[in-house]
Amino acid sequence: MNRLNMKMTAATRTNTTMMAAKVKSKKAKRKQRHERQRRNIYGTEERPRLAVYKSNEHIYAQVIDDSKNEGKGHTLCAVSTLTPSLRKDLESGANKEAASKVGASIAEKCKALDINTVIFDKGGFIYHGRVKAVAEAAREGGLKF
Repeated sequence: MNRLNMKMTAATRTNTTMMAAKVKSKKAKRKQRHERQRRNIYGTEERPRLAVYKSNEHIYAQVIDDSKNEGKGHTLCAVSTLTPSLRKDLESGANKEAASKVGASIAEKCKALDINTVIFDKGGFIYHGRVKAVAEAAREGGLKF
């Protein structure tokens, strides 16, 4: 049997025509995880969403009521390592110590607004390190998740 006349079998076809999958960046994967998580997390007036975002240099926390502004959300309070009251006390905004201060500060602001329970939105990040420090400090400050 001649090789030119031989029909391609499935095994030979997959080896020659296989396409490589697109490699996604870490940022794209995190955004995909966040979108998937946000389908199930929705902040209300009674139980707003505590959203956490971390960059290489800072950490941010917001309490958001998603039921306002036609579902786009309304920020009730926000704290970050860039907040002047916190920034002067911190050496760096990118460590667990700074994250725990952000968590404690957001808990204080929530208590002032009479918010006791929140839904924790980790923003597609792994619940570890700075994200976990924000959550634990907020719990110690009196917020219930």
